[in-house]
Amino acid sequence: QVQLAESGGGLVQVGASLRLSCTVSGRTTSGRTFSSYAMGWFRQAPGKEREFVASISYTGASTTYAASVTGRFTISRDNAKNMVYLQMNSLKPEDTAVYYCAAETYFGVLSTRESGYEFWGQGTQVTVSS
Repeated sequence: QVQLAESGGGLVQVGASLRLSCTVSGRTTSGRTFSSYAMGWFRQAPGKEREFVASISYTGASTTYAASVTGRFTISRDNAKNMVYLQMNSLKPEDTAVYYCAAETYFGVLSTRESGYEFWGQGTQVTVSS
């Protein structure tokens, strides 16, 4: 079983920064562990659909970002610690959402699609006040 747990959310003002963390534990039934997973961040505001934010390949060599966060957010990973991060700078009210960490355990290739990820965390709330 693969388990993910997000942390680092909170209430901040416009223009502030937050760093979200996701801790990954366990392994797939085929024995794959964190270092072989692609990872992604998604977010969902109340009453809205969940949307893609950022993703990173299993080695960390490749990253992809939603247009709305490009230049402000940075995804990174530390395979030695089984963790993935989302550094969020210049936060805006429209960034307010529950942020979810997700793992793609089969291919290790980043994806912008929810269906590309097999395991999800329970989310951490980010609120940006104006």
